[in-house]
Amino acid sequence: MQQRPDAWTLSDGHAGNVRQTQALVAALGAASPREWTLQARAPWRWLSPRRLPAARNAFGAAFARALAAPPQLAIGCGRQAALATRLLRERGARAVQILDPRIDPRHWDVVIAPEHDGLGGDNVITLLGSLHPVDDLWLAASRQQFAAFAQLPQPRTAVLLGGTSAHGSVDLEALAHGLDALAAYVAREGGSVLATTSRRTPAPARALLREKLGTLAGVTWCDAGDGPNPYAGLLGWADRIVCTADSVNMLSEAAATNAPVFVSGHDAISGRPRRFVDSLMARGRIRALDESLVPFAVTPLRETARVAAEVRTRLGL
Repeated sequence: MQQRPDAWTLSDGHAGNVRQTQALVAALGAASPREWTLQARAPWRWLSPRRLPAARNAFGAAFARALAAPPQLAIGCGRQAALATRLLRERGARAVQILDPRIDPRHWDVVIAPEHDGLGGDNVITLLGSLHPVDDLWLAASRQQFAAFAQLPQPRTAVLLGGTSAHGSVDLEALAHGLDALAAYVAREGGSVLATTSRRTPAPARALLREKLGTLAGVTWCDAGDGPNPYAGLLGWADRIVCTADSVNMLSEAAATNAPVFVSGHDAISGRPRRFVDSLMARGRIRALDESLVPFAVTPLRETARVAAEVRTRLGL
């Protein structure tokens, strides 16, 4: 196989899944990857990645035609994409599937799954958290892109607000109390706030963020009406980060910075995200949010380069 294989990335278009495929394909140095956003038809939409008769038609005519000329490397993320990478492997591509496909991993060359999924196997690579692009070069580029943030008073407190998920919902009363306490602390200390929401943040929570933090020095981003999302700049310039516990992807990226991370709402979540939070706390990478925000030494959590190196070795790239 060539040193820079041609590659496809495949997902259902959900931001977290897209970001993981993009991070891995970039770390592998693939040449000009083609990005597929797939929407499976019934019944494959419900049963993916199980292989039913005529599965080549699961994603429409364009993908069915493309199967005749597969890439050297196919990287998928999420259950819908798992069927696509399985089909591509049958046609000669090396197939890497991110996240537990919920069936035997033997249908792929490599499966990459977070430790909190509890998946094992000879071809399974586990990691703590999720794949992402955050490293020193990415953070430096983010600071350059949002250079104006350098003028904000320190310490700069980044606030990353998630939202409702299958493992927990937003407690508006608790959120309001936490934002009040944070605003009072920043006002006393004299620093600034860099706050942003996610796609899953409900409208009432966005309104609370703007109400509680919008008058402080810094930036409060709630939607496209506030301009481009400054998320990358927040991570790049943060002296400390306050992050809700609902998103493994968001918390993984916060933990990849050089800033101490304080997590909120972890008692209200369950399942795999809670196991991930507990693991980070046990390692000392994050701490529960309190009203003191005492800084602590950190070692950035960066798994993407390690995982990419192992994929490269296993596939002979």
